[in-house]
Amino acid sequence: MRLLSAALAAASLYAAISLLVACAGAARAPSLSARPVRVLVYNIHAGKDAAGADNLERVAGMVRDSAADLVLLQEVDSATERSGRVDQVAELRRLTGYHGAFGNALAFQGGGYGIAILSRWPIVRDTLFRLPVAPAQERAGGSYEPRGALYATVARGRDTLHVVNTHLDPSGDDGYRRQEAAAIVGILSRAARSADAGNATLFGGDLNSTPESAIHATFASTALRDAWEGCGVGDAFTYPETRPVKRIDYLWVSAGVRCASARVLASTISDHRPVLFTLEIPTRR
Repeated sequence: MRLLSAALAAASLYAAISLLVACAGAARAPSLSARPVRVLVYNIHAGKDAAGADNLERVAGMVRDSAADLVLLQEVDSATERSGRVDQVAELRRLTGYHGAFGNALAFQGGGYGIAILSRWPIVRDTLFRLPVAPAQERAGGSYEPRGALYATVARGRDTLHVVNTHLDPSGDDGYRRQEAAAIVGILSRAARSADAGNATLFGGDLNSTPESAIHATFASTALRDAWEGCGVGDAFTYPETRPVKRIDYLWVSAGVRCASARVLASTISDHRPVLFTLEIPTRR
């Protein structure tokens, strides 16, 4: 009888422990976020429309109206002569109330020119990774325009988002873009090693390449996937702004991230149209 009682007690203890372990595991398990994450990808043409008129306030209005949580911006000025010495990221932060990070890829007209990330959530750290090419790319007037990838870690509650933004070379040939894309694949691999459940990786920007290009194939070979595929509405064309004829602005996402919707927004604020993605990202309970 004592043996039977002991066996029952042991079974009960085992069941209780199993239940506790199961509950603990459930507490750690990721679930889809209750609130979708909205991401805007936008080349802002140095805060000017296609005719060259200043319109940074309209860019800020687009950010607010889209209700974006994260914004990946390309062609951003900081205290350059052509932009009236305005620190555009600081001004966008003031106008939107978002956090912001600037990646200065090029010294230009007494200031800087590059890429930026705006975030509704705090940006814990950010780093601009240079994308070297050989030979150095000569531009008009004998100048050179280096490219970069801005990598930011964003604190979204208990989770971390790894966000990478870039603007690749616009040449007709893929030669420079291939080198830049190879460097970014290394950066994305680093982000992937830091990411787990609740720590998603998002990569996007103006890639200056179309979906059938070798550049698209390079990124498709990573663990990320093109967010537009399966959720986008329309042809995804973003350039030029009046009558777009090609898709060159993208967002790629890590495993576990679901794209609920994606659409190009009609706008003449810049010489590109912005793309808005609505994502469901796993989050810790």
